[in-house]
This record gives sequence, structure tokens and C-alpha cells, in this order.
Amino acid sequence: MKVLWVNTNFMHPTNKGGSIRTIEMLRYLHQWHEIHYVAIADPAHPEGPARAGEYSFRAYPFSHAVADKRSPAFVLEVIKGLFSSLPLAMQRYSSAALGDQLRVLMARERFDRAVVDHLTPGSYFPHLEQSLLFQHNVETIIWRRHAEQASDPIRRLYFGQQAQRMFEFERRVCQASGHIVAVSATDARRMRELFGVTRVSEIPTGVNLEYYTPTGPVAPSADMVFIGSMDWLANIDGVTYFVNDVLPLIRRRRPDATFAVVGRNPGKDVLAMAQRDPGIRVTGTVPDIRPYLWGAGVSVVPLRIGGGTRLKVYESMAARVPQVSTMVGAEGLDFEPGVNIAIADTAEAFAEECLRMLEDRDRATRMATAAWQMVADRFSWEQVARTFNRIMIEETPSAT
Repeated sequence: MKVLWVNTNFMHPTNKGGSIRTIEMLRYLHQWHEIHYVAIADPAHPEGPARAGEYSFRAYPFSHAVADKRSPAFVLEVIKGLFSSLPLAMQRYSSAALGDQLRVLMARERFDRAVVDHLTPGSYFPHLEQSLLFQHNVETIIWRRHAEQASDPIRRLYFGQQAQRMFEFERRVCQASGHIVAVSATDARRMRELFGVTRVSEIPTGVNLEYYTPTGPVAPSADMVFIGSMDWLANIDGVTYFVNDVLPLIRRRRPDATFAVVGRNPGKDVLAMAQRDPGIRVTGTVPDIRPYLWGAGVSVVPLRIGGGTRLKVYESMAARVPQVSTMVGAEGLDFEPGVNIAIADTAEAFAEECLRMLEDRDRATRMATAAWQMVADRFSWEQVARTFNRIMIEETPSAT
């Protein structure tokens, strides 16, 4: 089939959960179909369009300026967003010109199927009723959790406003789409309940087992490690919560306990954690996250905000690293608490589970082995891609 695939960004550098999920699936779908890939080109990463041939038949880069979140231009976007009906996260990427380009492309190429990857292109995609909306998160849930966890009344008010705008936008796009793919049964259920949609299917989360399985001895990296993009608010909140509320409890018993934060674009507040505490390391972007996983005593996922599923959970399982997570951190995934992962939702419980992993290495090894076996048996990316492919063929309207 000839498939139009529209995304916000190109796949390289592949350093976000959504990009990892998409590229792992596209590597298989590209073998089975003729993929035409449309996305916004980031001038800072020319490798994105240059490497699109690894997962598509043809790529169509589009120029659209998106302000850096640390720039004055972003402040202006926030101010402008106060008077927009669109949530800021959608407004920044919305482009009428890209919508016009898609209309011309669809009329000319006569695609068999169209995939809208993530919610953002829903603000400009011209024929949502003919599309398969690939929803990596329920964005409304994320913004509502931001409002719930906000540290002051002004942030709570702002996040509450954004949550309401996101709900209205997400409901409109979901109701207009021909079919929806969610990344978990939990997300599929929430979409039905929140947005009143029925045309929803779910796919599991996958992992590249061969890539993450350790091949030999590795040097220790830290007692505990967090892996994730550090320009995402949910990860910033989770790391801040762990450092402020959990780590001090761990250090009552293990004063020399170390913690590594591994992920791109850490802000000044996250960098300051390492400056204040020699036992905390903030790496920023690294060429390969695997040595940090393999060398850690425990992988932690202390998230209080989020949606979709966290690929980092299955990646840690594939890396044979014992794991402690909140329920939100492991939400939407298959797991057995106490068997292949430890779940803790208070600072005291989270600290205790980390200490048990560090002090009882036999137990930690048993849980890590059980986790590896589960993902090895059930969650390869080829299996996930085949599920998505069936939905795309059988459930999605024709794009012509």
C-alpha cells in the first residue's frame, strides 16, 4: 500500500519515547509498504531529513519555526497563547501552510492510507476523517496531572487552563479521525470515556531486546539511574520529586548513595541538583544510554505526571536492570508488582524499595531476570508493527 505518514518531527536524533516507538515500527512497515513521510524539519538537526530513507520511500521536509523553550521567542508564544483557543503545545506547531501542502500532496499522490502520528498534526491535517490517528498519549490526562501537581496557585491556574483547552482540542480531533490507535488498553478506555469515541484500537509497547541485552561486564555508573528526556515537564517533575523527597530517605541508611540523571537538554534547575550534591550526576545528551543502565544498581521511574506508556520501563527490563516505579510510571504496561518490577507511590515506599534492591541483590537479580523473560516472550517491535499494520489495513478508511 501507499501510505502517507504525517508527524511533527523527523526521527533523528531518536531521543524521545514517541520517536523510538514510531521508528521501530516504521522499520518494519517500510518493508511492507511505500511510506511517504511528511514532517517539520529542524535546522539544528539536518540528519533528520537526511536519514529519512531508513524508514520511508520518500520524505517531504517542511520549514516551520518553533521557538526554543529557553528563548525570548518562547515567552512571546506563551503570552500569545493566553489568548488562543488552542493549547500552547499544539499552537506552537500548528501550520496552515503545511495543511495546504498536504492537500496538494494527497490530491496528487492518491494514497491508500494516511497516518497522523501524534495529536499535533491534527491542528492542520486536512482530512482527519480519512486518517488513522496514532495517539502516543492521552494529552488531556498529562495536563490535568500537571495542574494537580503544580507547586503554586499561578501554575495550577495556568495548567488547568491548558488542560481544558487540550481536552476540547483532543476531543475534537479524536471524534473527527477515521480510526485511533492507542498505545495501551488504559489509554483506549480513557479515550472512549473522555471523548465519546468508539473507533479505537490498542497496540502494546515494544522493546528492541537485542539492543538492550548486555553482552558482557560493564563499569558501575550509579546506584540509581533515571533515563529520560530532561526537557519534558513530567520527567523534570519526577526527578525533582526523587531528589527532594526520596533520595534523602535513602541516604539515611546509605549516605553515599549515588544518582544519575541521563537524558537530553536538562534545564538549569536540574543541572543545579548536581552542582549542590556531588552524589548526583546529570549527563545531558549521551551517545548511548545503555552503559548507564547496565552499570546501575536500580532504574527508577518516579513519575507523578504522564500519559501513554513509558518505553524506559521495558528498556530497563530488556537491559536486565531491576526497577522501581510509581504506578503512573508503569501505567498502561504489563507487569507483576513484586515479581518483575517494584511499585511505590509514596516517597517512603519508593525509598524502601530502592534500598531493598540495593541491599538484597539476589532478589533484585530474580526480578530483573523475570522482567527480561516477560519482554523477550511478548514484546518485540515486529509483533507490535504487525498489530499496527493489521489495524491500518482492516480498520482505517481509505485516504482517497
